[in-house]
Amino acid sequence: MGYNVAVAGATGAVGREMLQTLAERDFPADNVHALASRGSAGRELSYGEDRDLTVESLDDFDFAKVDIVLFSAGGSVALEFAPKAGAAGAMVIDNSSAFRMDEDVPLIVPEVNGDVLDAYLADDDRRNIIANPNCSTIQMVTALKPLHDAFAVRRVVVSTYQSVSGAGKSGMDELFNQTRSIYVNEPLKPEQFTKDIAFNVIPHIDKFLDDGFTKEEWKMTVETKKILDPAIEVVAHCVRVPVFIGHSEAVFIECANPIDEDAAREALREAEGVVVIDHRADEGYVTPKESAGEDAVYVSRIRKDPTIENGLVFWCVSDNLRKGAALNSVQIAEELVRRGL
Repeated sequence: MGYNVAVAGATGAVGREMLQTLAERDFPADNVHALASRGSAGRELSYGEDRDLTVESLDDFDFAKVDIVLFSAGGSVALEFAPKAGAAGAMVIDNSSAFRMDEDVPLIVPEVNGDVLDAYLADDDRRNIIANPNCSTIQMVTALKPLHDAFAVRRVVVSTYQSVSGAGKSGMDELFNQTRSIYVNEPLKPEQFTKDIAFNVIPHIDKFLDDGFTKEEWKMTVETKKILDPAIEVVAHCVRVPVFIGHSEAVFIECANPIDEDAAREALREAEGVVVIDHRADEGYVTPKESAGEDAVYVSRIRKDPTIENGLVFWCVSDNLRKGAALNSVQIAEELVRRGL
């Protein structure tokens, strides 16, 4: 017997990716409901190669009809509807930041801390809400997990180079339109971003906090601690770059134990969800363009950091719409199935 599944925010970039990922991975779903705003109700969305779904109104949906709901509809929508779905008995997997730091909501990357779900499923008082981490956090902790297990990571310094799809379809449209405007000599009109994104980089993602960091940078710090180890210190600098899909990160780690470059490379090669492509030659690394449409977190440019004891440097890239959002959500659903939901 299969599961009844709903995707809330199904008409958005991540929502459509969730539907595609469910179909591609042959998730055991008897029925799939595509949910969106009332204005989108009645639209047709593809599910797999030969099936169409009619969009239903999220406002009027009876969550008692489903076992699992994947939310990708924004924080305010999740805050309103996710508790309703959970109270109706559905297990919610939310892609927004609304519940990530709630103490009674697990924050899950299956390859890293999927075992947390055993205790959650055994809790009769659970809220039936599971949070999907921030896209930049997901790929980083996936790469950090095997290194932490082997060498005890104590400090992480990371600079991110995040694609415009992290800001949704409107961000992608803005990059396209601004690029076109430059070639036809039209004035640029920043709307989604604070400055021009075409042929530029913007060292600012999300709102500024009182300490000068942005909320995106704060998320990487607190989410890494919650998912991997509260003892790990993280400092991040997040940058928006003119790339359509795929986030990149330059990661510098300091470990408690002596770290060997070859042993680190081998630990990463053996890790679930990680692919190492690391050749010290032209084209011997992965770029965000090459990660688009792929499931893995790719790690390249692995080398010792000569400036500190027990230090390592590496480059990692991943498709932020897939592993950074839709795929990780579907993998959480798969973990729930494996663990007896």
